[in-house]
Amino acid sequence: MKKAPAAEPDFLPATRLIASLADDHKAIDIRAYDLRGLTVIADSFVVCTATSEPHVKAVSSAILSGTRDAGLKARNSEGNHRNNWLVLDYGNIIVHIFRKETREFYDLDGLWGDAPRIPLDLEEG
Repeated sequence: MKKAPAAEPDFLPATRLIASLADDHKAIDIRAYDLRGLTVIADSFVVCTATSEPHVKAVSSAILSGTRDAGLKARNSEGNHRNNWLVLDYGNIIVHIFRKETREFYDLDGLWGDAPRIPLDLEEG
């Protein structure tokens, strides 16, 4: 008898939606990490790079608007488009929008290098 396929964790569709919204607004190097079993902070991180202050604002606005339309609301945010790092907290998903130099400095990609990457299937542009 075949086993039924395992159900997809509930945070994955929202994680992919957030990544897709960032991609739609030309965010760069978008990555998502599955943090389950590694921390209690969240189930996933989405990390991306914006190229300028206006770009940080556009990417964050697109994510906030698109997730709101999908029935998801950020619980909190830190920073703003003038900062080099903006964080959106959806509870089980944390979104980091960095400028390039700040992303390299904090190196969350290296810090969470043990976390499995979540496949995003985004178009390479």
